[in-house]
Amino acid sequence: EVHLVESGGGLVQAGGSLRLSCTFAGFTFEDYGIGWFRQAPGKQREGVSCISRSARSAYYEDSVKGRFTISSDKDKNTVYLQMNNLKVEDTAVYYCAAVFPPGISIGEMHPGRAVGWGQGTQVTVSS
Repeated sequence: EVHLVESGGGLVQAGGSLRLSCTFAGFTFEDYGIGWFRQAPGKQREGVSCISRSARSAYYEDSVKGRFTISSDKDKNTVYLQMNNLKVEDTAVYYCAAVFPPGISIGEMHPGRAVGWGQGTQVTVSS
């Protein structure tokens, strides 16, 4: 059974930083990619970043390139999303998900690719 738990959300001022963590169980980096999605009020869930190909490749949605960095710790079965220079428009609930195929790229990142979700963590950026 796929199981994921996010942590690290919070309230931060614009220009600040947060680091989200996603710890998972029931699968390995060889089975699935790990994707970060976000969903703002009234909007559809969108893919933000993913790590794939046994954690050797990382991809980003255009609006977060240069500000967000995804990384992994295989020993801890954990994926991180370091978010710097946060903007008000980054405000959303952030979810991590196991995504298929394991070699997924950002262009394939949509919610239908998820085989399991974490519970989500709120990120609020104030102006």
